[in-house]
Amino acid sequence: MVNEPAGNRPEPVLPHPLPGAVGLSHLSAYDWEAADGVCGGSPHLHLVCTEAYVVTGGRGAVQTLSPDGYRDIPLEPGSVAWFTPGTVHRMVQGGDLRITVLMQNSGLPEAGDAVFTFPPEVLADPERYAAAATLPSGTGPETEAAARRRRDLAVEGHLVLREALLAGDDGPYREFQRAAARLVRDKVPVWRELWRAGALATAERTGAQLDALADGEPDYLDGATAYEAAPTRLGGFGMCGRRDEYALPGTTLPYGGE
Repeated sequence: MVNEPAGNRPEPVLPHPLPGAVGLSHLSAYDWEAADGVCGGSPHLHLVCTEAYVVTGGRGAVQTLSPDGYRDIPLEPGSVAWFTPGTVHRMVQGGDLRITVLMQNSGLPEAGDAVFTFPPEVLADPERYAAAATLPSGTGPETEAAARRRRDLAVEGHLVLREALLAGDDGPYREFQRAAARLVRDKVPVWRELWRAGALATAERTGAQLDALADGEPDYLDGATAYEAAPTRLGGFGMCGRRDEYALPGTTLPYGGE
């Protein structure tokens, strides 16, 4: 993504976000077998967004890498798992796994807050990284093949990080985090604008409402209403699986994105 000077971009306007300005999507975990014999998605991390899985069907797991080591968290209907920024996560298919994803800071992941666990030589070259991470448009065979190649490359790097952590060496994992931070550094100005217009504005609006209630002037309640949304894309190729997406405030970038 090419960053324009802030003065040349329209400010994002996100007037009616979901509660807490979260993002929402639905995932069906990939059933493609990887080099280690595990079926699932592309391992990656987010730099500033906490992500939550709410399991609505099937069985599986989420594998995570973090400073406290490697975990394999079982997923079944009704279970919830979430992971904070910097946690590498890999969704694993166990059988018809279906998940609702709640993502902090709606709009930031769509603006690039995700880095795959590609091998170090790919992470070190922004152009090579972008070529490996970007999929063709559409949902046809060409896009599926590219998504599988992307997943396999991410698993290749992930397995190295995992084996090192299991051996007590967190050096490769820490270096991956630093490489990820370097890759996204130029995107921070755009992320800051989206955060201010979304999550921060939502929190500040609550503060203003509390002030109004304390003053006995709840005029803001005159604007009470309801909203609805339907999926805008079904079965797209996401990082972890086939993804149903919604056009929600904050998830469509006003001046382009990845």
